Amino acid sequence: MGWAIALHGGAGDIPLSLPLESRQPREEALRRCLQIGVEALKAKKPSLDVVELVVRELENIPQFNAGKGSVLTNKGTVEMEASIMDGSTKNCGAVSGLKTVVNAVSLARLVMEKTPHVYLAFDGAEEFAKEQGIETADSSHFITAENVERLKQANEAHRVQLDYTQPLQNGSKEERPNANGDVQLGTVGCVSVDSYGNLAAATSTGGLVNKRVGRIGDSPIIGAGTYASELCAVSCTGKGEAILCATVARDVAAMMEFKGVPLEEAASYVIHECMPKGTAGLVAVSAAGEVAMPYNTTGMFRACATEDGYSEVAI
Repeated sequence: MGWAIALHGGAGDIPLSLPLESRQPREEALRRCLQIGVEALKAKKPSLDVVELVVRELENIPQFNAGKGSVLTNKGTVEMEASIMDGSTKNCGAVSGLKTVVNAVSLARLVMEKTPHVYLAFDGAEEFAKEQGIETADSSHFITAENVERLKQANEAHRVQLDYTQPLQNGSKEERPNANGDVQLGTVGCVSVDSYGNLAAATSTGGLVNKRVGRIGDSPIIGAGTYASELCAVSCTGKGEAILCATVARDVAAMMEFKGVPLEEAASYVIHECMPKGTAGLVAVSAAGEVAMPYNTTGMFRACATEDGYSEVAI
């Protein structure tokens, strides 16, 4: 038993031929964020602080679909969402429809700690952010040239798409790998167990490219995209509607709670047996310091480390 941490930068149709110039910045970002989390755990920071710290850092990296890198709605705007959960108390907080909040995960934590509610959205969430003095920015801060191009591609194809969906080429109706990897970004999340066995999970996203204004995905929904208990902590990524319908994060915990199966078996079963292929991935840790990172997509940007010295960064 000891501390453990795992994080993800999204799962999806990631080309196996992703070139170095596209792969390396994301791997370096994952490695840096992992190190931030490891140092916090070594400094005896509680898991709740650790997952917020790591997800904040991931939100500030434009290569991932959260915070600064959030994809655009069908109106060309950002609507960010996030959630966070403390496994020892089952306390949780969530936000949706954010247009100006720099770090959605921190606002989610304030909802948990400063209100009698679990979930605030849209104008109410923005008003609460102002009341709390949390950092905000003009909406233009979140709109990148890359995401404007992604929205254009989605509009031309008349579809709503995952941030990892490859662009159509030459009018083809089939999705093909994009060799330059310029659409490779994704939802972010982090799970942690500290030296005292306390678990926490957090997830943050910009949602789907060309999503309808007002759409809410799995990331802010406790039990779907995020869950933590005294047994495990889980953060999911992939097709939000599919994850919502399958209550993925809670199902992993439920298998451990009611069937007594170990973390890796529970996580693998939920992803590979309960979800359609190509729809989801997750990162999870247990109270015993175990780590699981299954996915049924082509790839998943992911990283983990444990107190016994194991460390991994992979796509």
